Amino acid sequence: MEQQRPTLKNKLGFALGHVMNDMCASMWFTYLLLYFHKVIEFNNIYAGVLLFIGQIADGISTVFVGIYSDSGDDFWLCNRLGQRKAWHLIGCVCVFFSFPFIFSSFAAITDTHDSAQLFYYAMFVIIFQFGWAATQISHLAAIPDLAENQNERTGLTAWRSGMTVLANVLVYLVAWAILNRSSNTMICPDDAYAFRNLMLVCISVGAAASIGYHLSVKFPNAPGVIPSSSEDEPESPSRLARQLSSAFITIGSWFKEFQMYQIGLVYMSTRLFVNLSQAYIPLYIQVTLKLNSNYVATVPLSIFVSGFVTSFAMKPMNQKLGRKITFIIGGIIGLAGCIWVKLISVPLKFSAPPDENITYYIYCASVLIGIGGSTMLVTSLSLTAEFIGSDTSSSAFIYGLMSLTDKVSNGLAVILIQHFIPNDIDTCILCKNYYRDVIMYACGGASIIGILTAISLFPVTVGVRRGQENQNPPTVVVTQASSSTINEELDERTPLLA
Repeated sequence: MEQQRPTLKNKLGFALGHVMNDMCASMWFTYLLLYFHKVIEFNNIYAGVLLFIGQIADGISTVFVGIYSDSGDDFWLCNRLGQRKAWHLIGCVCVFFSFPFIFSSFAAITDTHDSAQLFYYAMFVIIFQFGWAATQISHLAAIPDLAENQNERTGLTAWRSGMTVLANVLVYLVAWAILNRSSNTMICPDDAYAFRNLMLVCISVGAAASIGYHLSVKFPNAPGVIPSSSEDEPESPSRLARQLSSAFITIGSWFKEFQMYQIGLVYMSTRLFVNLSQAYIPLYIQVTLKLNSNYVATVPLSIFVSGFVTSFAMKPMNQKLGRKITFIIGGIIGLAGCIWVKLISVPLKFSAPPDENITYYIYCASVLIGIGGSTMLVTSLSLTAEFIGSDTSSSAFIYGLMSLTDKVSNGLAVILIQHFIPNDIDTCILCKNYYRDVIMYACGGASIIGILTAISLFPVTVGVRRGQENQNPPTVVVTQASSSTINEELDERTPLLA
């Protein structure tokens, strides 16, 4: 076990493997709608459809890559690089050659019909999301391959999370530096260069980091086909049929658990709050508040940093107050941030200068949204892990189901919001408050749904299956070391939902 500990070179190289994904995802969620609204001036509904296509493609690709990356295919690239590196390289190549087309505008494309533009961008979005999923799954799957010790696996997860923070901060700092030098007060088609340059930074830094991953990370096993657990004893058709039947029975039993729907609703509402606020805060800043373009970088940065700092307090807070109460507190804080957004006064005329204190107000509101979103997200992940408990044989199915619910609900919510955007939002004084109301009612409503669902969990014990309520649990002596191991195992599972 001591010999299989990852070296410092392996740890640092592994941390670099997800940088491209992190930077592209940050730009995707924060600036996609702003870019298509203000730079390309794309159809509102089509912009929502584009994001929805990306969400669905991501969900399907995650399942596809998860199955085939573990199948042990005798593919020449897998034999040369190893299963994990091969799929990681495929994902990086797809992201590298598709993401630039999403944030690049050409006259030959922008001058065509909206439906033709939708088809054009949708092709690259699907390729990008497939590549993103391939990179993510192969990178997560590399953790147990690089380290067999639970402590070392947790350490690799920490390295990965730390690099994610640096990648996100870098995206927002670069966006602030580029937009701060822009001669335009508001985002407009002339700022296409700013998003193009930001995209080039994301791709360049991400490509360099990915190359560092492939050059520095060395897996303990030689490159080749991942051995099957039944390599010495081939599976007979009857045995495979019994295993498949047993798997379906196990999956079917989960749908009989009412807790699964409660936990799913908690997680779905959390993702709605986090993703919708991230997507519509930039539009709120530009359309409703009419603030300078550099605020579309600094305000999301304040949300991210406040959420990151809050995450350090989640473990002791969950231990002291419990997950349900912690989630409710996070929901209340997030709701308070949405209400603050609603109460911020805006100019009654487009030409009128904003309140001189409005920038302080929006930063205060963004900090509350960041704290609330981080608290709900971390706690909902913990609730999911607690619901699975020791039944880890179905953990991938539960996490995949939660993730798919998140992606479908977010995509449908964006399409609905985009559908009701007023056509004269840029000229109508009252219509410009639309994005303020989106944050208040869509994000605030999601937090209320999460709070009410968390309250409904009070009468039940999360993780106790139906029919086990009146059974006495077996006496288990949990030492400090074993308790630490359990927490580490739960910590390792939570990144799969990203």
